Amino acid sequence: MNDTKFHPFDKTVTDSIILTTLNDFSNWARLSSLWPLLYGTSCCFIEFASLIGSRFDFDRYGLVPRSSPRQADLVITAGTVTMKMAPSLVRLYEQMPEPKYVIAMGACTITGGMFSTDSYTTVRGVDKLIPVDIYLPGCPPRPEAIIDAVIKLRKKIAREIRRDEKRLGQGKRYFTSNHRFDSLPNIGIRKYNKKFPNEFLDLEKASESLSGPEVMKPEISPIWRRRITKS
Repeated sequence: MNDTKFHPFDKTVTDSIILTTLNDFSNWARLSSLWPLLYGTSCCFIEFASLIGSRFDFDRYGLVPRSSPRQADLVITAGTVTMKMAPSLVRLYEQMPEPKYVIAMGACTITGGMFSTDSYTTVRGVDKLIPVDIYLPGCPPRPEAIIDAVIKLRKKIAREIRRDEKRLGQGKRYFTSNHRFDSLPNIGIRKYNKKFPNEFLDLEKASESLSGPEVMKPEISPIWRRRITKS
């Protein structure tokens, strides 16, 4: 009876095969090579810049910063987002390929911060514009907290199922309702909340409810009033 002979290659086959699913393999590849697009508008971005140095070395997590949204799958928003900048942020997000993720970094990005207390130009939360996956509070957050947010995002990606992602879509990840961008007259910073407490009015209705000097003419201090009368 002839003995069965095994090829030397067969002995190493069992040590070279990994059994997994296509979904897990795709998630592993994506979480290990995140390419972020840095959208920094204020002081929080300075804290993120320290991650590039050798002390924190965020390259060990597979992060490769990109300057083009078409090459990025992660956008990190750091700083205050104004109404004028909101369309640009939404346009950058729409240019990113699927799947894509968002980290909201800092109090100003999450809620508007101290700049939204009495301001009509600040967006009170970036999640009203684009879906947010990770909220990172702080003013500003420490670099260690940013690394922790990236680790939590990696865990979130590892639990994703491609079938559910196609079925739900990006719109299901919104946490708050959308903004309504309606134009308002220049009626002063401290008056717009009192004049329109519940709803936005168009320019015609707003101009009828306010007098002309209150809308068009700013308040002149006594010093400048004396200079104007002298001239």
